[in-house]
Amino acid sequence: MANKTTFTPEEWSHIAGSVMVSSMAVTASDPSGLFGVMKEGMAGGWAMLEARRDPQANELVKAVSNDFATPETREAIRGRLQSTFKVKDAAEIKTKALEELRTVAALLDTKAPGDAAAFKSWLRDIGQKTAEAANEGGFLGFGGVRVSDLEKATLADIATALNTPAAGARA
Repeated sequence: MANKTTFTPEEWSHIAGSVMVSSMAVTASDPSGLFGVMKEGMAGGWAMLEARRDPQANELVKAVSNDFATPETREAIRGRLQSTFKVKDAAEIKTKALEELRTVAALLDTKAPGDAAAFKSWLRDIGQKTAEAANEGGFLGFGGVRVSDLEKATLADIATALNTPAAGARA
């Protein structure tokens, strides 16, 4: 089973940061206003908390979740993501996020093939939870749709970047 020692520090930064990147891609595709963005931003954190508590969680997922709980890891990831995502344009953030997810998929396939499918599925599911965290459209959280067409398209882009089936195509 893969863990932090399987990867170089730079590679681990990509792997551990991918949780936030998956959420960022969805949020950037169709920003939901202040409260919606806050709800969507918390989806990755909740996913890591759930993984830390789940005895059935994949070991690499647990390793990322546990390591992200350390201030050193959070600071390293925050610094790298801030330099990677300096842009203010939402479309460019989404593009960079998808590029980052392709990098993560390649690292997983190369260095952790036994854990790759489960980890990529987890990242895809985080994107789905992010999309479902806040209604799109409507007013003050009322009305609108659970997942917008733009978010659905981004979820498909995430699945493609990770080389996994789309969320609705699970076996």
